[in-house]
Amino acid sequence: MSAEFNTDQLNQEYQDQTPQQILELAFARFDNIALSFSGAEDVALIEMASKLTDHLQVFCLDTGRLHPQTYRFIEKVRKHYQIEIELISPEAASVEALVKKKGLFSFYEDGHNECCSIRKIAPLRKKLSDVDAWITGQRKDQSPGTRSQIAVIETDTTFSGANGGLVKFNPLANWSSKEVWDYLWMFDIPYNELHDQGFASIGCEPCTRAVRPNQHEREGRWWWEEATAKECGLHVGNIQKS
Repeated sequence: MSAEFNTDQLNQEYQDQTPQQILELAFARFDNIALSFSGAEDVALIEMASKLTDHLQVFCLDTGRLHPQTYRFIEKVRKHYQIEIELISPEAASVEALVKKKGLFSFYEDGHNECCSIRKIAPLRKKLSDVDAWITGQRKDQSPGTRSQIAVIETDTTFSGANGGLVKFNPLANWSSKEVWDYLWMFDIPYNELHDQGFASIGCEPCTRAVRPNQHEREGRWWWEEATAKECGLHVGNIQKS
């Protein structure tokens, strides 16, 4: 991270700026920066970023338990934007050890954290150790209990970058779900077909279900657990801030 890059100061300066302006700053200051892709917010960011840089680095965590529709969505986005999408897989030995010891659905009995740690956190940590900054599609209204104080620009103290200080950009922090979907429809952007089946927040197949009308989008994730902390650990700093 550049010594001149003051995340606290820039977060204040860019708090009311557009996602595009935040992305412009990100690409202007960091060459080795990656965009984390999985859902509607992220493909909106890909659309914006594709107009700002010719060197977009996109990665997706392939847990091995995603919906078939999600894999088709990833391929649709790859072809639509003619970009490479790096699929990051968990360490096979760790997955095999967990399944051998506890079976395929242990998270229903003892919580999702152990499985997420192996299938998501460890692969993400490895990926982020090779970059200086990353971009996420987090929004404040996605989870009032854990994401209400998200900064648009912050130092990620959970994961370490190539130079020891990882910068995290959340350009859509101040957007609502409606703003995201208005943007997708305006530019005819690909989206996961599961959204048409009532899925609002989409993760792994065993841990995601459609939500009913007026339910919050995160209620479809890990529905068997306490509703106040619907996080897998990718953004663990959110919980510390809440």
